[in-house]
Amino acid sequence: MTMSILELPTTAIARIFVRIDLSRPSINQISTYTCLTMKNNQRRFIGKLEVSPIGLGCMPLSGYPPEKSFMLDNRDQAIQTVHAALDAGINFLDTGDSYSPTWNPYGHNEKLIAEAIRSWSGSAAAKAKIIVATKAGITREKNDTWYGELGFNSTRSYLYRAVEGSAARLGVDKIKLWQHHRIDPKLTIEEQYENVNTLKEHGMVENFGLSNVTVAQLKVGLKIIGGPKEGGVVSVQNEFSPRFRVNSDVLDLCTELGIAFLPWSPLGGIGKPKNVTSDSYATLHEMANRKNVSVFALTIAWHLAKSPITIPIPGSSQPATILDSLSGSEIDLSAVEFAELENGLPETSIETGTYIPKKPAAN
Repeated sequence: MTMSILELPTTAIARIFVRIDLSRPSINQISTYTCLTMKNNQRRFIGKLEVSPIGLGCMPLSGYPPEKSFMLDNRDQAIQTVHAALDAGINFLDTGDSYSPTWNPYGHNEKLIAEAIRSWSGSAAAKAKIIVATKAGITREKNDTWYGELGFNSTRSYLYRAVEGSAARLGVDKIKLWQHHRIDPKLTIEEQYENVNTLKEHGMVENFGLSNVTVAQLKVGLKIIGGPKEGGVVSVQNEFSPRFRVNSDVLDLCTELGIAFLPWSPLGGIGKPKNVTSDSYATLHEMANRKNVSVFALTIAWHLAKSPITIPIPGSSQPATILDSLSGSEIDLSAVEFAELENGLPETSIETGTYIPKKPAAN
């Protein structure tokens, strides 16, 4: 009988091995088998939650960014992508209440994830190990599109309603990891983090995370909400990739304090031909070619080698791509190879993120 990795002891893990060129593989190029032992560094922690080395970023399953809009007509493929991730041992899924197309203002992605988990063939015990992280704080007007201007709301009443709504859509009594999505420029940092802190009293959230924050903002959050030891902030989700590294100081602080760092958009478009030049990301592509792995998988390996608290969450809209990303957790980088990758990156990264709202957030 075939078992999911989530049903195996913690000493077992499903490994993915891939033989491909620099492009993404098709599903029939990937084979999986269960290995009898697991390296200690392959499972990571968000607070006390034990998770797979990478998570699945679920936003593309609801049709964003624009090139993923076709997914709105491919619900079966979206469900299959989540199932493939779970079958391969990924037990961390990242969503958000605002991950929705215009015609369904809130919760499209959360409902999709809940449906995928319900219909997954894993046992009840395996499903209990799945960690679904969601977030709130970004608002969408009734007729706003994915590509329009975003709003923000971190008032106490709004955040409470948002958490209540997410829990209902996910079909849970408590959200295992809830994240404050973005800074609300209408409020002070202190005010909105005080509002986040009051969510503890309602008992609907087990663990708290912050997203899209600077070091200064994170320190304020830790002072008000507390850190992992105080039952406060256990994770930070910021954009981070070979192309976007202005958050390196946040990663350093998270490493120091044992706070999980969840890079969103971890691949950063480095697989696109326009970014392969002698002075940009050629080193990544050259090493991927030498190792006979995809540049995407190698980038995941780079993330995992950066810090033991890093858990990248690549977005995916098909089984083959999330399995390829997971294969990065099986790539062994020597100290020399890691240094080669680090030294091969541009001295400065891009200054703005991939999906920055039009309304500026406060510093």
